[in-house]
Amino acid sequence: MGQTVVCSIVRLVVQVKLLPTPEQAAALETTLRAANKAADFVSRVAFQQRCFRNFDLRKHTYEQVKTAYGLAAQAAQHVIKKVCDAYRTLHANLAARHLGKPGSARRVKAESKPISFRPAAAQPYDDRCLSWQHGDRTVSIWTIAGRLRGIAFTGSAQQLALLAKHRKGESDLVWREGMWFLHATVEVADVSITAPDGFLGVDLGIANIATISDGVRHSGKGVNAVRHRHRELRRRLQAKATRSARRLLKRRRRKEARFAADVNHSIAKQIVTVAERTGQGIALEDLKGIRDRVRLRKPQRVTLHSWSFHQLGAFIGYKAARAGVAVVHVDPSYTSQQCSHCGHVDKNNRPDQETFACTSCGFAEHADVNAARNIASRGEAGWAVSHAA
Repeated sequence: MGQTVVCSIVRLVVQVKLLPTPEQAAALETTLRAANKAADFVSRVAFQQRCFRNFDLRKHTYEQVKTAYGLAAQAAQHVIKKVCDAYRTLHANLAARHLGKPGSARRVKAESKPISFRPAAAQPYDDRCLSWQHGDRTVSIWTIAGRLRGIAFTGSAQQLALLAKHRKGESDLVWREGMWFLHATVEVADVSITAPDGFLGVDLGIANIATISDGVRHSGKGVNAVRHRHRELRRRLQAKATRSARRLLKRRRRKEARFAADVNHSIAKQIVTVAERTGQGIALEDLKGIRDRVRLRKPQRVTLHSWSFHQLGAFIGYKAARAGVAVVHVDPSYTSQQCSHCGHVDKNNRPDQETFACTSCGFAEHADVNAARNIASRGEAGWAVSHAA
């Protein structure tokens, strides 16, 4: 085991479920709708004035938000900040070309109108508007109808323990499918990142969602079958277009996202557990721009564009940070064509999806395992360079 080299703070989001009475729920809903109507107004002003800085936008909208929508001073400021954050995210996505190239239909549509907010979009609260009573397991929260006290909340034992010990910063009030939640930010105690004794390379893909350099493969066959079944059901319901079909679509719209998150959590936990047990670090591909770089056959494009590889990487990152496991991101270029034994690079080294056979030294291995080993080697090299001092 290597020497401890660095510490980090791990930020997590804890979700707890609120259990309001019907009267309390009505007040929360009224407040959420008023805040998002105000956000729409602020967004239109920001778009027309081309004013996206919080301080500047406050001059144009703060008084109107308070008087026209009945929001308190702190709530009004949070609405303005929420709009600024939304435009900051939009501009970042435009700069990264996540919404297409300049002139594309999707990009023009995003640039040509103000950002709008759903009536039930989440609203941030700080400690002036929201207070927690952990002993009673209740919260006190500001609404347009006044301060609501004694709203019960619940969650898992682990979530409640994290919330009581490490909550810091804002919390978001969220309405989803008839239920109320609070998403609270927690900062857990510093975790010492230990200098790794080697690296586990992780190759992300479609046939195999994740392949580890130790030879373990997390197959995507079952996952892709489930996603195909969901896609076909969604297509049939959309074609039907009846009221009951739309109702069923609405009920199922988050099911696939929950399924993907559960699979990603499971894979990330297994990878981090192996790395922690063996004292190794984790090397991941830097997949920024993968959707623009990769060229696939048409049947594979839906899977590439719908599966959340970024989410899997994020899950591995935060679980590793909590366990004190080092994580590095490496350039993925030619990892599937390079021989992990001799370093020879040739596209003919990979005659098909599963097979790797080096045309120089004759080394043969499963193609994804070979790529994962290359990623592990680059992780070791990257760590050595960045920590040479």
